[in-house]
Amino acid sequence: QVQLVESGGGSVEAGGSLRLSCAVSGSTFRMNSMSWYRLQPGKQRELVALLTDGGDTNYADSVKGRFTISRDSAANTVDLQMDSLKPSDTAVYTCNADLYALTDGGWRAVVAWGQGTQVTVSS
Repeated sequence: QVQLVESGGGSVEAGGSLRLSCAVSGSTFRMNSMSWYRLQPGKQRELVALLTDGGDTNYADSVKGRFTISRDSAANTVDLQMDSLKPSDTAVYTCNADLYALTDGGWRAVVAWGQGTQVTVSS
């Protein structure tokens, strides 16, 4: 089993910064990609940022130039640096991992989700 635990959410004024971190633990794994999603009231879940094992990144248009996704392979963490935050960034942010985990039956494709962390940006 693979577990994802997020940290770093909180409240900040517009223009401020927050850094979210997602720690991956559990089975031996090989990452395909890791992502951050967000869910805002009354809206569908949105892909905010994605990082592939090869280092390619993809960002939602609304956060390009302000958010940066990165990985610390030694620590098994994926971070989301959020700068120039806006009230419209207020949401529950959730980490997602698309990977292969080593089980008793061999390598298995796994999609894992964290529990989510609240980010609130005030004007």
